[in-house]
Amino acid sequence: MNKHEFRAIGSLAAVFSVRLLGLFMVYPVFAAYAQKLGGATPYLVGEALGIYGLTQGLLQIPFGLLSDKFGRKIMIVIGLLLFGLGSAIAALSGTIAGVIVGRALQGAGAVGSVILAAVADLTAEETRTKAMAMIGMTIGASFIVALVAGPVVAKFIGVGGIFWLMAALALAGIAITEFVVPNPPRISVHRDAETVPALMGLALRNKELLRLNFGIFALHAMLTASFLVVPDLLRETLGLTNHNDWMVYLPVLLVSVAVMIPAIVVAEKFHHLKAVFVGAVVALAASQVMLYFGARDIAVLLAALVVFFSAFNVMEASLPSLITKVAPPDAKGTAMGLYSSLQFFGIFAGGIVGGWAHQAGGIAAVFVLTAGLALLWLLAAATMAQPSYLTTRLLPIGNGAAAESLAARLRQLPGVAEAVVVAEEKLAYLKVDPKSFDAAKAEALAGAPKP
Repeated sequence: MNKHEFRAIGSLAAVFSVRLLGLFMVYPVFAAYAQKLGGATPYLVGEALGIYGLTQGLLQIPFGLLSDKFGRKIMIVIGLLLFGLGSAIAALSGTIAGVIVGRALQGAGAVGSVILAAVADLTAEETRTKAMAMIGMTIGASFIVALVAGPVVAKFIGVGGIFWLMAALALAGIAITEFVVPNPPRISVHRDAETVPALMGLALRNKELLRLNFGIFALHAMLTASFLVVPDLLRETLGLTNHNDWMVYLPVLLVSVAVMIPAIVVAEKFHHLKAVFVGAVVALAASQVMLYFGARDIAVLLAALVVFFSAFNVMEASLPSLITKVAPPDAKGTAMGLYSSLQFFGIFAGGIVGGWAHQAGGIAAVFVLTAGLALLWLLAAATMAQPSYLTTRLLPIGNGAAAESLAARLRQLPGVAEAVVVAEEKLAYLKVDPKSFDAAKAEALAGAPKP
């Protein structure tokens, strides 16, 4: 990775993080704040928390497609302006209806897909996997920092102040985009990083991808529904104020990261991915059962949070890996686009259905809902196929290569499980076993141009 690629990745990761910090920061303090707004009910509080997921999920793919036509930077700026406008509306609103409008506008700034497309434009094929991993680490770090920082920041500037901070962060993101992010030498459609409409049917017909999409939907529905009631439980059970919740979230998240790292090592290095995956779903279900039966017992509440966030972090790390393993080599970007949309729809569903359950049956009803969702996921996960341990490789091809003929010859090479050649992109998309794949032979066969 050269210095120009490192600058591009770092600046785009910064744009991602300034937006996500604000979105995640409001999670642990939102429910208590929203309950005091004019017209608030438990259902509407849930709608306000989750509504940004609806607009985000609906517009994620269209934003990416529009950026192919009009440019990456302009779409990132438009998205951040929408996000900032929504943040200002939410900050100024004294009613739950106004906050719902603001949160919906925040989600309408769906720039995630555009940022990933820009990363692909600004990196070479051989470094793109590392670049995407760096973006993923940024997202994970933003989530952890925001959950801990949210209560602390709210103590000084209030939740309304956090919304103003989001607006300021949107402006900072625009400045980074305009003055730090490099201009792509050319805008291209990258099948490994972007949604290709013609391939959506293929991704939607893949049963294993559907299982994983249901998984990310369920995971974020559970997370959002939980944050409607867990802050109240922390106050009632531990006697904490909203501003002291960080004293619980910090050690819980640190333990969860300590659990996640060896779990992912076991899953990937020792090829126990399905076992770790199913075990994490079991842990998620167990945490919700613990919360249903013992949420007002200090020890049970803290243990349930540790179990939940440990399993949550394992899933956040393993689900994208599984998507890339299962997806056809030329449809990885499309599969990830649908996966991302289902994640946001899960946030919306968790807010809507969690708010309804809270209003209809109280805290216990929310955990009945989340436990049932986890058990449905467990049924889907237990019957999933054993994942392959193949990786996706992009291989430049020479001019005049016959796509089908070249793909057939590439499939004959040791270590190559799948090969799709897209002549107009001058690329071959391969699924390979890294232990037996000979990159030099593949490049020679493809007539790859020398750098």
